[in-house]
Amino acid sequence: MKNCDLNSRLVYSTEQGVICPECSWALDNCICQKIKKAIIPVTDGVVRLRYETKGRKGKGMTIITGLALNEDEFLELAKKLKQRFGAGGAVKDFTIQLQGDFCQQAAQELNKLGYNVK
Repeated sequence: MKNCDLNSRLVYSTEQGVICPECSWALDNCICQKIKKAIIPVTDGVVRLRYETKGRKGKGMTIITGLALNEDEFLELAKKLKQRFGAGGAVKDFTIQLQGDFCQQAAQELNKLGYNVK
């Protein structure tokens, strides 16, 4: 007999294994990650650079926002910039974070790549 309770959901099945909580597919066939990687944020076409020290115990980071790229392209561009400047960094919430003050150099590099930098 089927469970008709609307608050219950399948968590594990011996047939499929672990089930994704978002799309209810087996983790091997999960479509959530593919959808998240394909999302391109809506921007005004202007790349913005800023230097932040707030909340980092005095350590500064260059924040790059406004890029209309999907997740894979963000990671590729961040890798290229980190290698170019010899710095660490991360990609979070459609922003690139570089450790250190690289606003001028990043603006030049992004202009070379054809981005409108402000």
